[in-house]
Amino acid sequence: MQKVARNFFTLAVIYALFGMALGLQMAISKDHGQMPTHAHTMVAGWLMSAVFAFFYHLFPAIGQKTLATVHFWLTAISGIGLLIGLYIMLGGNPAIEPLVATSSMGFYAGLLLFAYIALPVVWKAERLLEAQKA
Repeated sequence: MQKVARNFFTLAVIYALFGMALGLQMAISKDHGQMPTHAHTMVAGWLMSAVFAFFYHLFPAIGQKTLATVHFWLTAISGIGLLIGLYIMLGGNPAIEPLVATSSMGFYAGLLLFAYIALPVVWKAERLLEAQKA
């Protein structure tokens, strides 16, 4: 696994560890007030980062581009800000909401960037496969 794919996969595993620890903490305490944070950690953190990792692993040349590195850092920084901010906000501190909102927009921008990077590659790969069959 090369750099960006490895970085996203490492980030995914870290999200999974934190998300599952939060889930266990909620179950043990019987306080499920952080359920939205847990869900965001597991889906936006673990699942999306793993998907990004495997995309860049399948298309290593794309992972070597500067735009892929920008995608990683935008997603990592905004995702971590989103989850920490959400945890603090749901813990009773609504003053952190601007961080949650800004991080959410950054995370969405990361997904838009991924769409810009990935969709042309996937469609081009499909056309190449069809041409090889003909």
